[in-house]
Amino acid sequence: MGIKVGERFYGYFPIASHLWMRPGRVTERGFYDSAEHRQALASAYNQYTRCSWDSYYTPGTENLQILLKPLFLTSWMLADFLQDKAFFGATRVVFSSASSKTAFGTAMCLENSPGLERIALTSADNKAFVETLGCYERTVSYAELESLPNDRPTLYVDFSGDLKLRDRVHQHFAARLVYSCFAGSAQSTDKAQLTAISGPQPVFFFAPIQIRKRNAEWGPEQVSQHISEGLQRFNGLLTATSTPLLEVVESEGYEAAQRVISRLFHGQVAPGEGHVIKL
Repeated sequence: MGIKVGERFYGYFPIASHLWMRPGRVTERGFYDSAEHRQALASAYNQYTRCSWDSYYTPGTENLQILLKPLFLTSWMLADFLQDKAFFGATRVVFSSASSKTAFGTAMCLENSPGLERIALTSADNKAFVETLGCYERTVSYAELESLPNDRPTLYVDFSGDLKLRDRVHQHFAARLVYSCFAGSAQSTDKAQLTAISGPQPVFFFAPIQIRKRNAEWGPEQVSQHISEGLQRFNGLLTATSTPLLEVVESEGYEAAQRVISRLFHGQVAPGEGHVIKL
């Protein structure tokens, strides 16, 4: 089976007008880029899926797929990892940058976890938005962190990359904090620092490692099916109401990309906006 001119594929493409690739392992599902300079990367970054094969794909939801699928992949795998580890004994999970799609996607995936309390940490400006999501038992602003009770084993998932906030979380929950992981950086472009002032040392969560584990145990087809089903539920959460929780904003060209990236960096993009740039 080969690749036909005009076929559409989903994958991690660079922000560029052209890309030289060397397709390998071509199947009905898609192919892998076997270019030599790409081989040091995790295989997930070299995989390109045929849209005609993908059960989630429809032309009408293409922008949503572009926006949500790479984020939800991390969400699903992180939730699976935490469940697989029985939450390291925790009965409460605290999420920073809880308005980010990866954070509340993870919270949604944990909705059927008996006895688990999901706590959202977010900015005061985004608190009302987070409360409308319905996937956290409690939402507090960063300034209100210390108002949370320290009465049960707690697990911290850091999506913000804010080192001062991490230290506050570690100090507040103290001996009750059983695990701390770093899953993204919504507020910083600095290199991840896996240190904390006290308590368990933060661990970087890397989704491709959990993907590799589940591919070996379940097979890639079943893993893809689980993620697609979860992604459809996530899509429904964001778009089902008369006032959708995600508005797709489409722009075109490199200058538009520069403006959006600048706004993201300065925290000027509303949590209900999802930007797609077409080149």
